[in-house]
Formats: sequence, structure tokens, C-alpha cells
Amino acid sequence: MATSRRRVAAYPGTFDPITYGHIDIAARASQLFDEVIVAIYDGGEHAPKRPLFSADERVRLAQESLCHLDNVRVDTFSSLLVDYCATVGAGTIVRGLRAVSDFEYEFQLGHMYQHLNPDLEIVCLMARSDHTFISSSIIREVASLGGSVDELVPENVVQALTRRFKISD
Repeated sequence: MATSRRRVAAYPGTFDPITYGHIDIAARASQLFDEVIVAIYDGGEHAPKRPLFSADERVRLAQESLCHLDNVRVDTFSSLLVDYCATVGAGTIVRGLRAVSDFEYEFQLGHMYQHLNPDLEIVCLMARSDHTFISSSIIREVASLGGSVDELVPENVVQALTRRFKISD
């Protein structure tokens, strides 16, 4: 009798902060895989961009936002993504696409991932139309200027942004 192999996918990103778009991709991926690991990049000093929230804060926000998804867990990584995938047994990388410009970037990344590990599969999920304009960088900018992001991120993220930017009601 053949045994089936668990299908594990890594959904990598900085998630600074996690948005409803991220949550939607994670939820949809959770329907396709036995386990989805939301892999939060913590490059430390080597990170290409300086995050607003620490890795620990991003993990906590993501865990709180994804706790309703039984087969989704949150982790951090600081190595090459393909090495992280090998460590956690992920055979697939999940990425979200919002626009054509995302496709070009993801297309290049996907080929590099497969160059580094030909056994990895790359799955890109298109963002739902009501999430195509949401990005963490836009959320941070709007929140820093006192704009409302209430409908774009979970309440725990709204509260964290409010504390970070010391926004009064």
C-alpha cells in the first residue's frame, strides 16, 4: 500500500504588517496543502528593507491573524528560502500576485528558486480583486499619516499600527 506524502508549502514574505490580502492567500493555500508555513523573513542586518515591526512582532501579529486556520503555522527564516524549504520539508513555495508587475518579479524569483532547487514547485495565487491594491508598504504609509486602514488589516494590526505611530482616536 502506497503512503501519501504530506504536502507542505511555504508562503514567504516580510509581512510587515500582515494584511487581509496575505490572510486570503494563506487561507486559500490552506485548502490546497496539508500544511502551510507562513515564513516571515528576518534577515537582520542583511535585510534589503528595514521593517517597521520586529520579527517577533510580525510573528505575533500573523499568529493572531491566522489562528482560525488549523493547518497554517507561522515561522521565521533568515537563510535562502530554498534552504529553509528543505529544512522544514516544504516542496512548494506559494506566492501571491496582485498585478502584472508582480508577475514579472515572481516569474524571475520562481526561476531562481528552481535553479537553486529543481524539486521545488512554485504556486502563484491571484489576489482577489478587493485585495489587489493592498500592500504592506501602502498600509504603513497610510497609517503613519493617520489614515484609516481598518478595512484592510485585522484589528490586532490596526492596534499595533496605532501604538507604533501613536495615533489618537
